[in-house]
This record gives sequence, structure tokens and C-alpha cells, in this order.
Amino acid sequence: MADETRRKNVKVVVLGDIGRSPRMQYHALSLANNGLNVNIIAYVDSKPLTEILEHPQITITKLQPLVFNAGPKIFQYALKAFWQAVSLLLTLFVTGKCDYLLCQNPPAIPTLPICRFYCLVTKTIFIIDWHNYAYSIMALSLPPKHFLMKISKCIEKYFGQSARHNLCVTYAMKQDLLDNWDIVAKVLHDRAPNMFHPITLEEKHAWFLKIGQQYPEFACTGREQLNHPSGDGVTKTAFTQLVASQVEARSDRPGLLFSSTSWTQDEDFGVLMKALEGYETAYIVTKRLPKLVCVITGKGPMKQHYMDKISQSKWQHIKVVTPWLEACDYPTMVASADLGVCLHTSSSGLDLPMKIVDMFGAGLPVCAFEYKCLNELVQNGINSYTFKSSEELSKQIVNWFEDFPNNEVQNKIAECMKNHLTNFQQSRWEDNWNLRVKQLFE
Repeated sequence: MADETRRKNVKVVVLGDIGRSPRMQYHALSLANNGLNVNIIAYVDSKPLTEILEHPQITITKLQPLVFNAGPKIFQYALKAFWQAVSLLLTLFVTGKCDYLLCQNPPAIPTLPICRFYCLVTKTIFIIDWHNYAYSIMALSLPPKHFLMKISKCIEKYFGQSARHNLCVTYAMKQDLLDNWDIVAKVLHDRAPNMFHPITLEEKHAWFLKIGQQYPEFACTGREQLNHPSGDGVTKTAFTQLVASQVEARSDRPGLLFSSTSWTQDEDFGVLMKALEGYETAYIVTKRLPKLVCVITGKGPMKQHYMDKISQSKWQHIKVVTPWLEACDYPTMVASADLGVCLHTSSSGLDLPMKIVDMFGAGLPVCAFEYKCLNELVQNGINSYTFKSSEELSKQIVNWFEDFPNNEVQNKIAECMKNHLTNFQQSRWEDNWNLRVKQLFE
């Protein structure tokens, strides 16, 4: 792909935390692995993938955030946008020329105008990767006719039309861009990279031992440790046990529910809380359910609000753990779970959750909140489940874990879903990117 006498250069621009932008990190890795020099320009609040940090052809230029919380919100927003515009523009020019600029949208303001201006001055090919719409995210907190939404719509339409190439995440978004803004985009469905894959029981055991050192919900109880002193050939976690060099799943293990959330308005965590309340009630009434460990990862503005609610709950049979996992541990945690939950509802109804892609890559069936284009990824009852209410979600979780882990009917359903996910795993990010996007950079 790269010129024999000079490697081509590409800037990957994310006006957000690159550590929480997996799709843009995967873009950067694919570009670098195909012979381009990659400069990621972004905020770095979370640690990026180790492959990013160690790749010889990838550099990261950190943007500096503005911390200012005084005055009216509209003033804070304007000041923040001005700071971002100036710092991004200076960073683009200081880091020199490039052949391509790949920009994430949203946010649109000031990202798209600044990147387009830089590309015009330096004669750089401008490419936008549409993850969602900025105006639809604004609509979660602003009235429909607010001037900021009108400005955002105009900016997204104008600069989307001015880009040399546009990528998007679903066929539904591709059609919407074409119908409403006359923007032609190429679909690049998210696919999990090879780091997300099913793991063995031995690998799960090792992971539970590791995370159990920090979170006691994964470790065996103090009484069990006393009953199995060192040297008797037994090592236990809450989920597994090593007996005479053989790892076994414990018959009395709890269920392990996994969810990843950005703790924002487009993911109503209250839906999961109500579903867990239903599970707690069903546990007491039916006496056919295991205790439940619910792992929820992620950072976001509403996390503390829900953590306070969880601490006030009176659940006796459900434990909620909210670890922040390193990038290298996250795939292992996903692959160790029994069932996933996705609360993403999509502000536009046109994007797909990367977290489900990760879970599918690890072979984990999911209960996902249903919305317009989710069927491009989730087939209800075939590779996972969809729900529309907390009551539906609660019923799905209860049915999944009824008589766990010895329910033969439910085990067959789970195995069938995992077989369908095996077909999904045949297409990985690298292959999909090379097939659909590589040509844009040649």
C-alpha cells in the first residue's frame, strides 16, 4: 500500500478519549499494519491498547482539555468549543503535513470545520467515519428547535458532502445519509479483533484467581479456604476449582452477568436495575436460581448516580461489581461471563453498539435493548435476545439462569446461540477493513 520511496502519513483525529474509542484505535492499527505512518490526535484519559502504544508506526499527540465550570452552560460550551478549535488547529499544523486525515464524527463541532480547513490548506484527503450524529446526541438534552442542533445539522451536512470519502457503521445510516443529506458513504460494520475470542475453562480459572485478589466476589469464601488448606490439591474460586491438576466448573457457582456502559443518557441503567430487582424476587420465590454476580465496566457522567442507587438496594443474592479493566483484561472478562447485557438505545437509531460486537467476538450471547437497526447485528432468539422493557429483560435473565448450570434445555439454547456466534467470528476486523476500506488509502 505504501509508496516504495516514502511511507504515506495519515492523521486519525478523535476529539474525545482515544482509550474509549476502540473503532478508531482499530483503524489506526489497520493503517499502520498496511504500511502507513499513523499519528493519532486525541485526548488520552484512558490507556489505549498495548498494540497502539508499542507499534513503531503509530504516534499519539495528546490534546489538552480545558477545565472550566464557571458561568452559564452556554458560555461554558462556547468557551470549550473555542479552546478545542484552537488547540486542534494548532496541533494539526504543528504535527506537519499528511496524505490522509481520518476524522471521527461525532463530535462535529469544532472537529469537522477545523479538519476540513486543514485539509484544504495542506491538500490532504479528508475522510469522515460516521459513528452517529452529533445533532441526535444533542437532542437528548436540548429542545428540538434549539439553535445548537440546527448549527450541528448544517455542519454535519455541509462537511460530510465536502469529504472525499465517508464511512459509516450501518446500512441504515448509509441510507439515511444519502436520503437526507445526499452523502454517499461506505458501510464498515464493526467486527471484533482477534483479541476477543472464546477462552478455555483453565483460562477462566486463572482470570478469576487474578481478579479475585481485588474483588472478593470472584474468590472463594473464607470458610472454604479453611476447609481446603494449602497442600490438599484443591484451589477454588467462586466459579471454578482446580482439583488434582484438573479445572472444573463448580456446580454451586453463581451466574456471571456482564455489561459495559458509558453511563450516559442513551444507556438507561435504570432498566437493568429494575430487571435485577425482578431477579432478586424470582430467586426468593422460585428457589431455582443461582446467586448472581453482575459486572459492569465503563466510565461516564452518570456512574456515581447509579452507584449510589445500587448501594441503597437491599439485594441479598445479587452482587454488583464495577471494575475499570485494563485493555488487555477486558476481553478475558467478557469471555468469562455467562450472559451479556447491552442497554444502548442509540440517539439516532442508526448506529450499533461496539460492546455487542466485542461480546459476540468472545462468544457471549447478549440481551440487547431493541431499536430500529439492531437487527443488522442481533437476531432475536437466534444469536441473542432483544428486549423493550425492564420486565422483558428480567424474564430473559431469569430464564437463562433457571436451574443453572444444570438446565439441559437452556444449555442447548445457549450452545445453539454460541454456534451462530461462531459464524460471526469468521469475519474479524482486520479482514473486514482490508476488504472495504484499504482501497481508500491506496
